[in-house]
Amino acid sequence: MWQRELISTVRGTFEVFVCGSGEPLCITHLYSEFNERGNYFADMFTQSFKVYLVNLKEAGYSIKVYNDKELSMEETVLDLEALRSALNIEKWGYAGHSTGGMLGLVYASSFSDSLTKVMVGGASASRGYMEHSGSIYCGNNPLNPRLKELLSIIKSAESSREERMKAGREWTEMSLYDPGKFEEYFSKPSSGKVVQKRLDYYSFTELSAYDMRERIRQIRIPAMVFCGEHDSQCPVDFSKEIAELIPNSKLYIFQKSNHVPFLEEREEFQKMVGDFSIL
Repeated sequence: MWQRELISTVRGTFEVFVCGSGEPLCITHLYSEFNERGNYFADMFTQSFKVYLVNLKEAGYSIKVYNDKELSMEETVLDLEALRSALNIEKWGYAGHSTGGMLGLVYASSFSDSLTKVMVGGASASRGYMEHSGSIYCGNNPLNPRLKELLSIIKSAESSREERMKAGREWTEMSLYDPGKFEEYFSKPSSGKVVQKRLDYYSFTELSAYDMRERIRQIRIPAMVFCGEHDSQCPVDFSKEIAELIPNSKLYIFQKSNHVPFLEEREEFQKMVGDFSIL
């Protein structure tokens, strides 16, 4: 069971959910909000680590921002550092998926001395994935027009809860290798709802200049990179690029997965977590 804690830091109070035992591991996502139900991705690590699942600023009961710049990745890793210090943890690992993985690249390239290891999955080191025809976020992708319709439904105040849920499910199904297994994958209650303010800052302010390709060449801590072979959000080519740029990193490609291999190939993913725990 995930235990809720409110941690006071020099950069404000943060809501954190803790589960598991072993080496400390920080997990978060750039624009998700968590609760006591945990998270599908984070749940995979609790057998090997003591996981700190962090609600960033504007998420849950964590502090609100005074200036939107505080939502940036650079400011966010300063928040994570303040949290680590407040928890009296000398060093911890970090694992992140999707934009949580992108945040991990910023963290590892900025504060390697505070980290024991880093895992990055389904991510990109630049905004290039937005222009790749294999990504549903690219205008040249055949699913992109429908995706834009779904996002409009989700964001509209006029949409009913049922309409938003239906649109969210269709968006998720675009990111599954086998959409017919949706019910199987998501039958267990979990958390991770979108924090719109954080997503909007990423999408409309930060993404245009996001490029970590040169900085991650300097990462010297153990790094693990993973991706589904059929990832429709950040195509696998971008995970391959990350692994090529980070010295001595390990790359795992899940052959029967799209964007969520921790649900689509749970057993293989668990094996990878075991490998990560002994890096």
